[in-house]
Amino acid sequence: MANPTSVLEVAYSDLIALVEKLDDDAAWRPTGCAGWAARDLVFHLLGDAQRALVALGTPATGPADVDAVTYWRAWRPGDPDADLSRRNTRIMASVWSGIRPLADLYAETARAVLVHARRFEGDELVATQGHTLTVGDLLATLAVEAGVHQLDLTAHLPGPPPAPPVLRLVRDVLDGLIGRPVAQDWDDAHYVRAGTGRTPLTAAERESLGPAAELFPVFG
Repeated sequence: MANPTSVLEVAYSDLIALVEKLDDDAAWRPTGCAGWAARDLVFHLLGDAQRALVALGTPATGPADVDAVTYWRAWRPGDPDADLSRRNTRIMASVWSGIRPLADLYAETARAVLVHARRFEGDELVATQGHTLTVGDLLATLAVEAGVHQLDLTAHLPGPPPAPPVLRLVRDVLDGLIGRPVAQDWDDAHYVRAGTGRTPLTAAERESLGPAAELFPVFG
């Protein structure tokens, strides 16, 4: 995989640029996350950046129990806890009267994550969400989430897709979870949407994937 610090720099910088352009009208537009408007997604992104800061400040003893790929095995679509989290996010995001304070806090927090990330070599162990993993693997998971949510944010709003290194990282994770490269004739963005349940597989795609189709969505 590519250097996770560099990929996270690209992923977070692009997301910050998109979020900083949101106005209150755009913040109510739907996203690629079912049931979430853009403001809900920004609140979720803020929570992920805050978690990143906590993780980078939480050293752990080994061994690591997940890596940049296996971390995602717990995040399967349809999990009751995930459904509850989505509802809670919608409720908490609605407390903000306008998008600007929320967007500004997200941008400030995400930039702080990048500053702290540069201070690590990458092989130090940290803890997050009950797991131990290296800083490099943590940063890779953050970049993956940022890339998926950039696709979500631009599903109904103008903006560029995630940068190629970010999409490539998500593709590598999907392939790793499946156990082999699949859908090599798909472009990265389509693979990411299908692999995370944003886009349903067509009958032709299921046939071409064979048994691997039963693993979709791979995570979400």
